[in-house]
Amino acid sequence: MGKKQYLTEDAKWGYLLIAPTIIGLIVLNVYPFLQTLILSFSTTHPFGYYEVSGVENYVQMFGNKEFWKATWNSIYFCILTVPLGIFLSLLTAVLLNAKIRAKAAFRAIYFLPMVVAPAAIAMVWKWIFNAEYGIINQIIGSRINWLTNPKLVLPACAVVAVWSAVGYDAVLLLSGIQNISKSYYEAASLDGASKIQQFFKITLPMVSPTLFVVLIMRLMASLKVYDLIYMMVDQTNPALTNAQSLMYLFYRESFVAGNRGYASAIVVWTVLLIGAVTALQFWGQKKWVNYEV
Repeated sequence: MGKKQYLTEDAKWGYLLIAPTIIGLIVLNVYPFLQTLILSFSTTHPFGYYEVSGVENYVQMFGNKEFWKATWNSIYFCILTVPLGIFLSLLTAVLLNAKIRAKAAFRAIYFLPMVVAPAAIAMVWKWIFNAEYGIINQIIGSRINWLTNPKLVLPACAVVAVWSAVGYDAVLLLSGIQNISKSYYEAASLDGASKIQQFFKITLPMVSPTLFVVLIMRLMASLKVYDLIYMMVDQTNPALTNAQSLMYLFYRESFVAGNRGYASAIVVWTVLLIGAVTALQFWGQKKWVNYEV
């Protein structure tokens, strides 16, 4: 009986300790999403009033070419940023793991873009991409409209996104690499394995769980990108249609046009899209993620 009472008290303390997190999750995540889901099936009016209108918002959304263009822009942004970003992050992590001087300083330098204000980053990169006096055009001796050309605007934004995230992802991957036992590399060296062979046979398989987490995080962030495009591409930019993402379209419909019901439908679609991509990643992880026992 004493043991049973002890377990009961222990469980109470456990629930008490996790209560703030659970309450925060419900108040800040679950309840707003339920409200968004209800609004997606409603027509909104001023002063917070709304009336249920069924699937009218979804019918309008799926029949809108601008919506499908924004969906493709979000997917295209993922294609541009995720593979390149993961590759550069892994390469940076491997180089930082090598025996080099001032390793901590280099780690801080690569991580620095994550703590810089996005507005400051956008301002600097808009100057770099400027068609008239930008440093890139000065170097190549040409006048390319990086941010106003419909074909170049999204790749230009993707460069900034990759540059901003490489340091953070590299630090996560570096922590995964440093958790690999040195005995594996020592045994491989005795067997005559080269550094490249050690990377593909030891480092890559052993760091794959961390790589999987980084991949999921980067896919989610890319699919719901908003602030970068908002700050890099002006609303008067002729290439805006080729750059706006789903979250940018949500912002326009909700806060500019005031159509919160239609905007909520866009959010629900984005959540479903992210859920589908995440589920696909979890299904595919069995083929390449190696969990060490």
